[in-house]
Amino acid sequence: MELNPPSTPKDKTWLKLIVNYKTPSIKSSLWQLTNTLVPLVILWVLMGFAIRISWWLVLPLAIIASGFTVRLFIIFHDCGHGSFSNSKLFNDAVGIILGIFTFTPYYRWHHAHLIHHRTAGNLDKRGVGDVWTMTVEEYKSASAGRRFVYRVYRNPFIMFGIGALLMFLFVHRFARPGFSRKERMSVYFTNFGIAAIAFGVSLLIGFGPYLLIQIPVIYFASAAGVYLFYVQHQFPDVQWCRDHEWDYSTVAIQGSSYLKLPRLLQWFSGNIGFHHIHHLSSKIPNYKLEKCHKENEQFNQVKPVTLISSFQALRLHLWDEQRQKLVSYRKAFSV
Repeated sequence: MELNPPSTPKDKTWLKLIVNYKTPSIKSSLWQLTNTLVPLVILWVLMGFAIRISWWLVLPLAIIASGFTVRLFIIFHDCGHGSFSNSKLFNDAVGIILGIFTFTPYYRWHHAHLIHHRTAGNLDKRGVGDVWTMTVEEYKSASAGRRFVYRVYRNPFIMFGIGALLMFLFVHRFARPGFSRKERMSVYFTNFGIAAIAFGVSLLIGFGPYLLIQIPVIYFASAAGVYLFYVQHQFPDVQWCRDHEWDYSTVAIQGSSYLKLPRLLQWFSGNIGFHHIHHLSSKIPNYKLEKCHKENEQFNQVKPVTLISSFQALRLHLWDEQRQKLVSYRKAFSV
């Protein structure tokens, strides 16, 4: 990624570009919530009728519903960053409720996610809220068993298939040692909310039909969500560094992707493809990210990752500190 000034390490000029975009518009936020949640409810009603005829009528509706679920997750995500509204109480209330719809405990997820924002691209602070990534040297010195586990974890069919589904259906359902009281309570409250909705819907259409609808919706949504998160910091031109070289604004621009998606997918993903700007300031509402990008010429210098080129990231598995790039397993062992 080659950038013209401002682009020098620890250059704060980038931060000055985003100042005017940080204030949320409650009107825009509520409209976004409405045009996401209402269609999702309508789709659920349609799927409730369709399941009485054939599951194959449900499947295309479930795929569309998963898109709205991803969009709902982006609003949930904004609530945790305080960019949905100027009221923390309102942000938290909306976020907690949306956590039920997205199968994600609000306080627990955002605790890890905020750590991710403070450590993204830092090789010395990996392990919380990120995708497990080993350096070439770490991989070479690892045991055969650890290498096997790492390969399984990074396998696309596992990560975006069963792994994504297990994360949202099961991993998020349990509080673990080390969770704060608030994090544990968010897990319990989310579980209660999910169970209450499942019970209510099951009374109307039956538990079996509920599962036949809910599982494909959460599967496609989780797979898409995990893929988006993956390519945000795992792409051919990404830059990572050690702690003594790490700088927030530099890593935001060079360590986060600008994923240029087709317009419809950009809408469903809540503009999260402008991830370089989001990492410069998580206080910018998602509906202002594109505006910020377009109105500041410097952001246009960031090389975009297209949907097609993003698939190249699936072949990159290890960070090579000598070459300063992500490489494949084969490349890691080549001279």
